Amino acid sequence: MSALIAKPWLFSQPDQDPRTATGARLRWGVVATGGIAAAVTRDLELLPDAELYAVSSRSQAAADAFAADYGFARAYGDHDGVAGYERLLANDAVDVVYVATPHAHHHEIALAALRAGKHVLCEKALTVNAREAAELVELARDKGLFLMEAMWSRFLPSMQRAFEIAASGEIGEVKWVGADLGFPAPYSPTSRLWAPRDGGGALLDITIYPLLWALGTLGFPQTVSATGWINDDGVDAQNALTLGYHHGAQAQLTSSLLAHGPRAATVAGSQGFLQSLGSVNNPTELVVRVGFEEPRAEQFSVVGRGYSYELREVTRCIQQGLTESPVMPLEDSLNTMRLFDGVRAQLGVSYPNDVR
Repeated sequence: MSALIAKPWLFSQPDQDPRTATGARLRWGVVATGGIAAAVTRDLELLPDAELYAVSSRSQAAADAFAADYGFARAYGDHDGVAGYERLLANDAVDVVYVATPHAHHHEIALAALRAGKHVLCEKALTVNAREAAELVELARDKGLFLMEAMWSRFLPSMQRAFEIAASGEIGEVKWVGADLGFPAPYSPTSRLWAPRDGGGALLDITIYPLLWALGTLGFPQTVSATGWINDDGVDAQNALTLGYHHGAQAQLTSSLLAHGPRAATVAGSQGFLQSLGSVNNPTELVVRVGFEEPRAEQFSVVGRGYSYELREVTRCIQQGLTESPVMPLEDSLNTMRLFDGVRAQLGVSYPNDVR
């Protein structure tokens, strides 16, 4: 796997408030009614050119309650053997679908949405393996439809600024990156975080955030070494990745569902370093120190809960007729899934979807 980026990942319109309309109104469908669906929907409400049109759930009661809470015009639950999401996708008025189900269901639902002619924003990880991701990308490209993995942190002003600083040369050539994210998640074999059938484990749920710091400053690596602790269900409860690059740089990334960590990132260069404060997936402050000079701090805030930036990008791209985001290109999602497949092979983690 070669390093693919040599420039910072910059938001297409970094100075624009995501609440500023960029074109014609889009009618959104939301698949699932869990915590992440609620959080993203609250930010979707902030976009004046987004209409909360339809929501689906396995339960009609859950769909109705969600629709009432957020003002969706239509609510679909499973009925007469037809899944709620299938009923939503059959509605021609829906322009774009946000898939907020557990990882293992992303492929099935996103595939159905694309076949129904809908643009798709799919929660991260895009799928549970590279084979599934490649199928989605191929279909989206064949149909000329927009598809994007919902890697919201990539669009945050603080993250964009961090990558810009790293690429500017202010801290010299980046030599190593360290990043972690962890929290003790209560164990339950039926929780999406712990269930193999849902793609549970630290890797698909939280490793993407520490990894984002390495990809945004060094690109994709040439080598990946992985260790971790696998529980009796075959789920990675904790993992540590070391990424290697031909030019001698390294990244050390830790993810855990067992323990709290500082949730911090450090980008170390030949002339100085950059550190993040606040959670690694939503930094509120960046500290830059060049040599032995006094450090410089930059503070950041977000609109809503921070999802509004990726939602603006999806909206803008669809309005302009783009089929993928230049900020979050599909090739990056494919390469991330290939990297994760390699990590799982080293850890000994597999999912039911792998054998379908």
